[in-house]
This record gives sequence, structure tokens and C-alpha cells, in this order.
Amino acid sequence: MTSAEPTRKPTPESRFSRFVGSLGPYQSLALLLVPVGVVEPLKLIAVAVAGEGHWIAGSAMVAGAYAVSLLFIERLFRRVKPKLLTLHWFAGLWRWLVGLRGKLAGWRIPSLATPPPAAPDRRAVKPEGQ
Repeated sequence: MTSAEPTRKPTPESRFSRFVGSLGPYQSLALLLVPVGVVEPLKLIAVAVAGEGHWIAGSAMVAGAYAVSLLFIERLFRRVKPKLLTLHWFAGLWRWLVGLRGKLAGWRIPSLATPPPAAPDRRAVKPEGQ
């Protein structure tokens, strides 16, 4: 039997996506902490390098570290976030941080402090006589 469409070889990105999807919540947390544990200290080291007078190298290191944070770690966090939210302590910490962010944003921009109105409750009502 032949298929009309040729079979595709799995890309490294799809294999990594399946691998991340197969992890449990604590394994996902460990996977996320590895790049964070490298990039965040690198930002501090970059500031120290810039403070020693090597401001071009320090600025390049800071820019690179932030690029990795935005392009890789943020994407990885979006992928593992649903699993992390299954951890009770992480879900509570996340709600607290999001609430704090809302309060701080509301302090700066008052319209952001008020939550959006809740959707109306649309319960199914049986017509009379049934």
C-alpha cells in the first residue's frame, strides 16, 4: 500500500516537543530550571563585566542573555506551564504573582486594576410545558 503523501522524517523540534510533553510536572520544572540557572547568573556576570570597564562585552552579554530568555526560556515555559500548574504550591505561587502584577499595573494604570466583567451566566432554561 502506498500513500499519496510521502512520509516525513520527524524534525528535532517535533521530537523535543514530544519529549517535553511526556514529562511529569517535577521533571518539567527541572527542565525549565536548567536554562534559567545558566542564563540568570550570566546576566549578573555581564553587569559585573560591564562594571569593570568592558561595557561593550558586558552589554553584548546582557543582550544575549535576554535574547535567550525571551526566545528559548519563555517558549519552554509556555509549553510546560500547564503541567507546572498541576503542582499545588506552584499554582498558588503563580496566582499570587499574577495578582501582584495586576495590583502593580493598576497602580500605574488604574484601568488595569479592575478585573474584566464576568461573562453572564447562561443556564439552559426549559420552556414551560416540558
